[in-house]
Amino acid sequence: MAVVDRRQQVLQAAAKSFSLFGYKATTMDQVAKIANVGKGTIYTFFTNKEQLFDEILRDMMMEMKTIAEREIRRDRPFFDNLHRVLDALLEFRSEQELFIKLSQENREFGTPQAGEGLEKIENVVLEYLEREVQQALQQGEIKPCDPKIVSVVMFRLYIVLTAELNKTHTPLDKEQIKMYFHLFLAEGLAQ
Repeated sequence: MAVVDRRQQVLQAAAKSFSLFGYKATTMDQVAKIANVGKGTIYTFFTNKEQLFDEILRDMMMEMKTIAEREIRRDRPFFDNLHRVLDALLEFRSEQELFIKLSQENREFGTPQAGEGLEKIENVVLEYLEREVQQALQQGEIKPCDPKIVSVVMFRLYIVLTAELNKTHTPLDKEQIKMYFHLFLAEGLAQ
């Protein structure tokens, strides 16, 4: 039991370090210090920083997928489900500091690992969105469209409304974000 706890302790510390400092500036020494373990303890679970980072990304992607799956109600219309998932992901947003930090690091420094991490997260989200858009198409809930394109637009709109806009505008609250999603997507796609 203690081994599992230590591993989880290391993962939580690493997630915190990557979220605060980014990939490039995170060191195994920092992770050990935050986790309050010896550096050797980290190496009993992970061979290097890259493996530790990949594990954190995998956990984050699985959690996002779980959140989305939990909110989907197949007996409800597409846009109701979209709003439910959006609400849940907005709640999760406070824990998505890693995504925001990776975006910043990729933009400012072009760290390859940050870019690759973002791409992995984005691909998982886009594949999920594409499946949901395809299902809405098959059920006649939305106008004919290319699910890949709509998925990318949905994802980018989410990023703009939750993170990018904050650089030049007062952050939007949940209801404002939902309203803009509805304005840009539901009114444009609904049959």
